[in-house]
Amino acid sequence: MLRALWTAASGMSAQQLNVDTIANNLANVNTSGFKKLRVDYQDLYYQTLKEPGAAEEGGVSPTGLEVGMGTYPVSTQKIFTPGDLENTENPLDLAIEGAGFFQVSLPDGNKAYSRSGTFRLDAEGRVVTADGYLLEPALTVPADTTEITVSLDGTVSAKSAASPVPAVIGNLELATFSNPPGLKSLGHSLYAETAASGAPLTGTPGAQGVGSVRQGMLEMSNVRVVDEMVNMITAQRAYELSSKAIQTADEMIRLSNNLRG
Repeated sequence: MLRALWTAASGMSAQQLNVDTIANNLANVNTSGFKKLRVDYQDLYYQTLKEPGAAEEGGVSPTGLEVGMGTYPVSTQKIFTPGDLENTENPLDLAIEGAGFFQVSLPDGNKAYSRSGTFRLDAEGRVVTADGYLLEPALTVPADTTEITVSLDGTVSAKSAASPVPAVIGNLELATFSNPPGLKSLGHSLYAETAASGAPLTGTPGAQGVGSVRQGMLEMSNVRVVDEMVNMITAQRAYELSSKAIQTADEMIRLSNNLRG
């Protein structure tokens, strides 16, 4: 009977992690560039009471006798489906339409990658993230700039009061990965390269499978509130069923303890 207690407990623990993940998805429903996560599960090992194919009086056992020991979470998978594009009319808001990540330089010298294009200028005119991390390749906007234009292929041009003709001041490059779900989440809408993601491949936006850049827009979260609410209800019901199994096992143990000869 103790087997049922621990098996049901594994189910409750698994659904608790599921609800934690759903809560994080819902909390980031308005986070630009956020990609929702999904918990993947596997069944635990089985206790084999009789091997399939074991000898029986009538011949060979066709199926055997096994008892499962519950479930456990094996991974949280990032779902990189595109989010809706929101028009912000801010020239430093950029969205990637298609595959790719913006490259960001961290203070320790390492690179991070992001789908969030909420950029701004620092005191030196450099394009940085909301946390002050530099965009890579580095891009500096002249102080007398009156208008910034970013084309679909990542070419950045600027107009100034002295020269109304746009002048190219830099080019954006996007990074792609063979396995984006293998990236490590760093928080702050940033990801880090891992052995699972593969090495980044940089390219010009709009070329060779790389997404194009949309100026004045932001990619919103790909979280769908209705889907997450349905998932949360399903997780809650699964949690309740596991708790009922524990109650039933406990009641059966109580009845066994109260048996009298």
